[in-house]
This record gives sequence, C-alpha cells and structure tokens, in this order.
Amino acid sequence: MTPRFSRSLLATAIVTAATAAHAQEQSLNELVIIGDESSAAALPGSAHVVTSEHLETMKYTDVHRVAREVPGVYLQEEDGYGLRPNIGIRGSGSGRSGKVTLMEDGVLMAPAPYSGPAAYYFPSFGRMSGVEVLKGPDLLRYGPATVGGAINLRSTPIPSEASGHLTTELAENDGKRVHAWYGASSEQVGWLLETHQQETDGFKDIRQSDREAGFDKKDFVGKLRFNSSADAAIYQQLDLKVDYSEELSHETYLGLTDADFDADPDQRYFASERDNMDTQRTGFMARHLADLSDDLTVTTTAYYNEFKRNWYKAAGLNSLINDANSGDTDALAQLRGEADLDGIDIKNNAREYESQGIELKADYRLALAGLTHNLTVGARYHEDEVDRLQPVDTFNQVISNGRPVLEFVSTTSGTDISGSNNAVEKAEAWSAYVADRVALTDRLTLTGLLRFEDIETSRVRYNEEGRSSVQDRSSNDTSELLPGIGATYDLDNGVTLLGGVHRGMVPAGAGSTDVDPEISINYELGTRLNRGAGRYELIGFYSDYSNTVQNCSVATPCAGGQDSGSVSQGESRIQGIEALAAYEFALDNGLQVPVQATWTFTDAEVTKDSETGEVLKGDNLVYLPENVFSVRTGVRQGDSWDVFVNIAYVDDMCIDNTCDRSGTDNTFRKTDSLTVVDLSGSYKVAEGARLFAKLDNVFDTRKIVARTPDGARPNLPMTAAVGLSIDF
Repeated sequence: MTPRFSRSLLATAIVTAATAAHAQEQSLNELVIIGDESSAAALPGSAHVVTSEHLETMKYTDVHRVAREVPGVYLQEEDGYGLRPNIGIRGSGSGRSGKVTLMEDGVLMAPAPYSGPAAYYFPSFGRMSGVEVLKGPDLLRYGPATVGGAINLRSTPIPSEASGHLTTELAENDGKRVHAWYGASSEQVGWLLETHQQETDGFKDIRQSDREAGFDKKDFVGKLRFNSSADAAIYQQLDLKVDYSEELSHETYLGLTDADFDADPDQRYFASERDNMDTQRTGFMARHLADLSDDLTVTTTAYYNEFKRNWYKAAGLNSLINDANSGDTDALAQLRGEADLDGIDIKNNAREYESQGIELKADYRLALAGLTHNLTVGARYHEDEVDRLQPVDTFNQVISNGRPVLEFVSTTSGTDISGSNNAVEKAEAWSAYVADRVALTDRLTLTGLLRFEDIETSRVRYNEEGRSSVQDRSSNDTSELLPGIGATYDLDNGVTLLGGVHRGMVPAGAGSTDVDPEISINYELGTRLNRGAGRYELIGFYSDYSNTVQNCSVATPCAGGQDSGSVSQGESRIQGIEALAAYEFALDNGLQVPVQATWTFTDAEVTKDSETGEVLKGDNLVYLPENVFSVRTGVRQGDSWDVFVNIAYVDDMCIDNTCDRSGTDNTFRKTDSLTVVDLSGSYKVAEGARLFAKLDNVFDTRKIVARTPDGARPNLPMTAAVGLSIDF
C-alpha cells in the first residue's frame, strides 16, 4: 500500500485535481532555494540537500548533528541540545550563526539579521522536513551574509490530500517530544496545522540545588493556500503562514574549571541556579505567485517577525574560573558554593526584536542571441531593530546551615540602566540582484550574478530608564556592489566540472561606528561525479578577506573583551577542501547498505595586523577546526526495518586569536577534539506505523566543546530515546 503523503519535501503525490497538483508543486518550489539532489548537482557551486528521509533515519532534533554531515560547515556546541546553534560555513565564523544567512522556507528568520545578526532564535529542528546548504556564487541571490554560505530550513509542506503525522518520543532525563501535523488540499484550497513540543530535565545537575537544568519548548505552525482554478488565464496562488514558539530553558554561560570538568562534566555551579532563557516568537508570511506566461513567473513575499527574550544569567564570573584554574583554592570554594561570594550580578539580558520586509522576484526565460537565458531579478526592502532595557540584579552567595543561598541585595534602576544596557539599534536595507543562467553549449552552462546592498544602521543609547535623555548616537552606512560568476561543464560518464568566483559581504552590526563590512573575494573549483548508485564531490575553496569582521557578544567576545557591536580584525585568508563520497550497495538478499562520508579541511590565518594591534598577522581565527569528518552507514530491509550509525569527528579549536601565538600558554585556550558515535533504528509494526529507538553518543565520550565566555562546557552525554511515528 502506498502512503498517502511522502514526507520528502519534493515528492508530490498524484492527485486527481490538476489545479491542486499544480498548487502543491508551486508551494514546494517556493519553499526551497536549491531543490533536490539533482538540482544541487546542476548549480555552479557547492550545494547540499538533506532530505526528510535522511532526517527520519536519525531522528535528530539538534541541527548541529545534521550540520556536521555537510562538507564545509562547522559548528560550536554549547548546551548539548542545539537550542541556539553556532554554525559557520567555509571559515566564516560560527558565533550565534551571525555570518550565515539563515532562512525558513526562503524567508530570513534571524531576529534582526542586519542590526543584530546573532541568531538567538532558532526554530525547533525536530519539525523540519529538510535542510539546504548553499555556497559559492549563487549565494548572491540571498543575503545579507554572502561570504560563507546560506542555510534554508524546509518546514512541513501542505499535503496533497487529507493526511497527517504523529511522532511521540520518550528519552532519558525525563525527555518528552511530540510532533504532530494534519492537513488537506482540494482543487483551490490547502491547509496545514502543526505542533512540535519538546521538554527535558536536562543532563546537568546544579550543585546543592533542587532546580532542574533542562528546557521546555513549544512550536505551533498554521498554513493556508488559495489558488486559482484550472481554466484561469493567469494561474495565481496565495500562501499564508503563521508560526508561534516559546521556550523556557535553564541555560547558563557559566562553565567549569578543568579540574571539576574532569571530575564530573555534568555539574553546574550554584551561582548559576537562577539562570534561564525565556523567549516568545511570532512570525507571519504571505507569498503571492503569478504565472503570467509560460516563461514569466512573479513572486511577492511579505514577512513580519517579532521575538522577545530575557536571558537572566550570572555575569562576570570568568575571573573566578581563571583564578581557580590557576590554583586559587578560595575561588574554587566560592564557585563550588562552599564559601560566601559577594556581588554576583545576574543580568536581565532582555531584548525585543522586530524584523519585516517585502521581496519581489521575477523568473523569466527568454531567447537572446541564439541562447536560452534563465533570468531572475529580485529586490527586497527590509528593516529590523533590537530594543535593550536590561536591569542587573545583585545577589550575595551566603552559606546557611551548610548550604549556599542567594540573598537579594539590589537592582539597577533609573540612571543605573544606561549605555549598552539601555539602547535601541535599527537597520534599514535595500537589496537587489540579477542572475542569468545560460547554456552556452550542450555541456557548458554559465551563471552571472550581481547583487547590490544598501544598509543604514543606527544606535541610540540612553542615560536612564525613562529614556528622556540620550547618552550618545552612532550610525553606519554601507553600500556594496557584489558581482559573481560560476560555470559548470559536463564531461562524459556523469562527471561535472564546476568553478566560480564572487565578491561576498557580511555587514557590521548596528552597534558599530565606522566599521567597514566584512569583504572577501571567494573562489571555488572542483568536480562532481554522479554515476549509478554513487555520488562523489571534491571542491577546493579559497577566500581572500580584505577586511575580517567579528561580531562581538557575551558568548564570543572580541579581542579586548568587547561584547557588543563589531570589530575589524584586519586581513585574512581561508582555504580548504570539501569532499563527499556516497554509495548505496544493493545486496542479493534484498538488503540495502547506504554509505556516506564527508571531510572538510580548513587552513586559515590573519595575514595583516588589525588597526588596534590586538589581532596580529599569523593569528588563528576563533572556533575554526582544521578537520571535520563524518561517516554515516546502515542497513535497511525495504520499508520493514533499518539500523543506522553516524560517526562524527571535529578537531580542537582556538577560543581566541592569541591561541597558538609564539610563547602563549594554550592550556585554557583550546577546546578538545571530539569523536561522537550515534546509533538509530526503526521497525515497521503496521501500515504507516513505525517504532524507533536511538542512542546518541554511544560511547559516552565527554569533551570540552566550549570555553567562552566563562569556563569549560561539555557535549551531550550518552542519551537513549524510544518512540513511535504514525502516518495517517
């Protein structure tokens, strides 16, 4: 029996109504930036698609665990669950994914991608049906970050006919997850309702506290589609989407000393007892498509996103961590909650974000000079802002009856809330691009691209809580023209050569004055081979940065300790190799054995001192591993059962630019290298119903995956989960 609806984003079920089928196809086309694997293979640059079938096999809910399987992508783990991912592409920098263009269904999803690019919001990955990673010249179709790459998350599409899905999962540490959706389509209307809910007590224990260290996150999505009838002279379609999510996670930036990490990496110091992140996010999207002719399609997209967060967390304890690591027993006792500690500042890191925009895109196919041109022209107006009003509460840690307690001392108010704790940052951006893909011969395809970005940012800092007087104002204007060209050449026997060059940019954040954007010239050259059950890729890349910019945050502070705005780090170069090999073996007994291996090698360094002299020629770039490697294989018996294993390795990484300088002690300046093995399997118990089990980190390998801002933090321990999925 064939399932009513395949969960693959690009697979469309056969329906009787021609208009419903066309509407489904158009909806899918507008959700994606690449398409399927064959579409990725035709692009003049590196492109990868992680399908829903792939996601289903491992049942991952942490985007980091999927990202590490894509060549050219790096990650910095933080909380073990991927609540706030740190993803970089081709050395672009991974802090809060601020240098990657993040999209959901082709729409910018970061809370404020221009004025505050740090992605403190990320949708629940467990509800996604696919991932696309785009690199190379085709990046110029998207933005604002066009240096390393773009990531597009595909949400669950509206099904072609009435159908639904339910996944329930139980995991260690009282983990629970539910993912459910139901939808339907008729000739001219389609709809979908969806929820994803996940909670856990977490794997860390707060010393001498009864509070849990887990999270509770809920996502809700609604979609509605209207489309014209089959006999309409001009086919039109309107897609509406609304999503809402909320999260309460008891997360902290406070890590451990190395000695305490070695003793128990899953402990947390008492001073972080009250640390928690509380967020709410609402998003709206409306997309109108009109097929004006067989050769011209016009798409208009409007969006509005609102995100509120308050990360209430202890600050300024890194000096205690450093002292304790240096052998200070008094500092260690204070961290462990065994001695009094005065003046613990717990800051209300409260911010309200708004972003909105409208985008127009026209796809036109025309014949010119004897050649067929596939022309795309796009333009977008976008504005966003970040509003910070952040009082600081001060507590004393007091030992009472042998246990620590936090006694409230005071809170800031009035003129005490000023400067960076009381500011509004705004951005207004116009962008436009043109891309022309033309087949010069049966074998050679050339794509020319040109993007223009015009960005105005501003920041106002206030003297007091009432905001009746201004402390200072700053602004920054950026206008850049970004050209690119890419080519593919088809050889015989499934071999394709590819190459491209483009000028990329990452704008500086709104808190920066007179900081130029990050600019680089990016080259890539490689080959693809698609033959039978095999797929192979080898690409070399080189980026020459005339200006390297780091976005400063508490999580990834810049040299000198700056934790807001952006700073220039001078010139640098990044070069590397991306490799992929995949093959599916078909055995005589009907078993199938898919195998995929990926490897990324990266060599990067600063090539000229920064103007401040804090970053020097020869310095490393932060949180950038030299080698990333993954192997995924398994065995499946048709649709009856399957077992998969995933092995991932990442090198150690420098946490600041001074790491590996001559004469520098690197003892506390690097993360650990890490190898993690994940295992999963499923069994079909009835038509449309499967039992599944998974074991993350099979060998319970524990390593230091982050050291900033305040001490060593671990990866997820061995964690088991079981569940049931039903398609109906």
